[in-house]
Amino acid sequence: MGLTSGFPVDLILFGMIALFLVLRLRSILGRRTGFERPPQPPQPFQPQGATRPRPGPVIEGRAEPAPPAAQAARPMPEPASALGQKLARIQAADRGFDPARFIANAEGAFRLIVRAYASGDREQLRPLVSRDVFGAFDDGIAAREKAGQTQVVEIRAIPSATIEDAELAGTLAKVTVRFVSDQVSFVRDRQGQIVSGNEAVTELTDIWTFERDVSSADPAWKLVAVRAG
Repeated sequence: MGLTSGFPVDLILFGMIALFLVLRLRSILGRRTGFERPPQPPQPFQPQGATRPRPGPVIEGRAEPAPPAAQAARPMPEPASALGQKLARIQAADRGFDPARFIANAEGAFRLIVRAYASGDREQLRPLVSRDVFGAFDDGIAAREKAGQTQVVEIRAIPSATIEDAELAGTLAKVTVRFVSDQVSFVRDRQGQIVSGNEAVTELTDIWTFERDVSSADPAWKLVAVRAG
């Protein structure tokens, strides 16, 4: 029996064309691009006292290195402003303190801490943050590990990093920085299904406070508080 006697060739061809069109439309319409804010935006950081709910743990993730454009100088507070005068008091107590260099290092710390928290690297986190912040991060990592969840985090860019506040109490200096970052962040369950966040680039604002005893020989600043902007 010939092939054409039982199966209309033209009907088969039309069916193949229709299937191709359906698959093509699905591949186009199924994509999300731009800066959509998902119904449950990714919120990877939750120290004690923060207002947004604590996420699950993080097992894996990555933070992209800063592109060359992101290394451009950030705007500094005017020296005559109230904030500028606060920074000047810190400079007077610590001759090695420079606000421009501080903000550049703070941006590097932001990327490093995001990467360490996302990968569940407790040993890398411990010297970078205060005891309270480490406890909150450790709780988040442990909870996600127990649930068998995995968080993927990718920092695409940091459009803005600005000093919001500063203070010097005795020898204890604090500087607060507002970070606006473009991130991809989502959580997968054991089956690999996304249960929180999505693969769209989302703009997030985080306000981090760093602290250092200016009388100490250790030049390192530690992250002591985190909250959503």
